[in-house]
Amino acid sequence: MTPTPHARKPLVRNARITVPVAAGAALALIGGALLWSPGGRADAATGRAAGAKAAGFTAVAAGDIAEQCTASSSSCVHPKTAALVKKINPAFVMTMGDNQYDDARLKDFQKYYDKTWGAFKDKTHPIAGNHETYDPDGALKGYKSYFGSIAYPKGKPYYSFDHQNWHFIALDSNSLDKSEQINWLKADLAANSKKCVAAYWHHPLYSSGEHGNDPVSRPVWKMLLDAKAELVLNGHDHHYERFAPQNADGKADPNGLVELVGGMGGANPYKIEEVQPNSEKRLTKTFGVVKLNFTDDGYSWELIGTDGKTKDTSPSYTCR
Repeated sequence: MTPTPHARKPLVRNARITVPVAAGAALALIGGALLWSPGGRADAATGRAAGAKAAGFTAVAAGDIAEQCTASSSSCVHPKTAALVKKINPAFVMTMGDNQYDDARLKDFQKYYDKTWGAFKDKTHPIAGNHETYDPDGALKGYKSYFGSIAYPKGKPYYSFDHQNWHFIALDSNSLDKSEQINWLKADLAANSKKCVAAYWHHPLYSSGEHGNDPVSRPVWKMLLDAKAELVLNGHDHHYERFAPQNADGKADPNGLVELVGGMGGANPYKIEEVQPNSEKRLTKTFGVVKLNFTDDGYSWELIGTDGKTKDTSPSYTCR
């Protein structure tokens, strides 16, 4: 079902947000592709014939996933979030770091993560969190050994990939202050030919949770804004939070980036400490996955809880 945007002032003044979806709108699976049926919605894409459908796809995202527990324990969450991924059956999965606790050793990946989220390994595009650096055998060693070329497609823990009209950028926020990754990102953005751009990494620039704001990615935000990117996905803080469009300095901006913190994949929840400007929704002690609905000119998402119910629905955004 197509998510209905919340009634809020930015829906009026933010040109990137579409007109709310009319009754009767739907997502239909036709010929293996997820298609968006506007059902009377004003379509932001110019030149599209009235009633035409925009090709689309669904992806799933979450961070902070596999505690050292198994389905034999009723309090173990990552088997339950993995069950959601299986039911949604997305085109691909994005993980926003801290995939395996506590030290992300290979034997722990094999014993815990692999038994649940490992079922989707062949269509997962992971990134590393800070816990992947704690491996006593060497920073990121277990992570790299487990995921292999999936996480290191070009020999580095950062990469990009395309899907339909979208360009996705997976970054290693453990080394965002290194010139090598920044130079790679500049070149990657310059070479991109897709209309819509999303990026994801572990440490959020803005968060109302226990870890709070981490300025390491501010230069990256500025680069993404200059490239007219749309969306940033993060983990690290163990809660769910979405922000209104904002710039790298935390000022509301209708042409800014939309940030989503999705650290509710299975790790123990964190408290909300200090609500940040432009934070629109915050949920803690709510485990689940983010179901992202992408079209060729926009996106929206739903937070699906482990009970199978929708816990939050985003506005619908159009690409710049």
